[in-house]
Amino acid sequence: MMLEDHVGDVIHKARRTANVPEELASKTAGISVNDLANLEATGQIEKPVDWDRLAALVGLHGRKLALLASGWSPARVDLATWQELRQIITTQEGNTVNCYLAWDPATRQAALFDTGWMEAPVVELLQKYRLRLDHIFVTHHHHDHVAALDALRRHAPSVQFHSGLKSNSSKTRISPGDMVPIGNLHVCPRPTPGHSADSMIYLIENFPENAPPVAVVGDTLFAGSIGRGFQSADLLKTSIRAQIFSLPNNTLLCPGHGPLTTVGEQKDYNPFFG
Repeated sequence: MMLEDHVGDVIHKARRTANVPEELASKTAGISVNDLANLEATGQIEKPVDWDRLAALVGLHGRKLALLASGWSPARVDLATWQELRQIITTQEGNTVNCYLAWDPATRQAALFDTGWMEAPVVELLQKYRLRLDHIFVTHHHHDHVAALDALRRHAPSVQFHSGLKSNSSKTRISPGDMVPIGNLHVCPRPTPGHSADSMIYLIENFPENAPPVAVVGDTLFAGSIGRGFQSADLLKTSIRAQIFSLPNNTLLCPGHGPLTTVGEQKDYNPFFG
């Protein structure tokens, strides 16, 4: 699976956050303004770029940025390690989004993390593995992550819905410190504001066969990048350090877009962090 953000996307996000004008960024990198615009738009450039100086200017890590520019991608993850976890990929109008299904093999209780664009792939997996959808956890309420919510509620009328969005109903809000059991699995929310005020990640633990923990991170973090800081980019990075990078290095990270990765891999290769 392709990265959600190429090197140009990463530079553009960082430059905009740092309020660095194109003219200064291009001069620092040793390229023209047009070359910088092409790099940010396509991720491609044929001329030498001073990655270290550009990275320092916009708040990125030079070596990691250069690795991303040279084609870095995360190591392939074998989901067979987590036999009761599936990544579901749906696309609509050019926007590809991930959601995730996890379940307890003994009770056949299942939990869906975000919904993707359409319900059909989710229902197909529920039927294939004879699962009962008991819980839906939402990382944030941007449309591509909740588009199939109403349809799935019709499919499973008794499903319990959880999110970080403030609500008059205690049944639809999950708070830090809560633990929701899915059979023997444990799901714990961690607030990660920055991309949106209601952003949550969900830590899933106690998989069979001592499989490492899993964190469904929505648009908080991508392999080699971070989400847009619609609320605050600085707050987003603070959330990542506190709530994601504090997890064990072998924790599987399941982003809302792009490929799977791990905590340790993002510490080593994500250019937004030194």
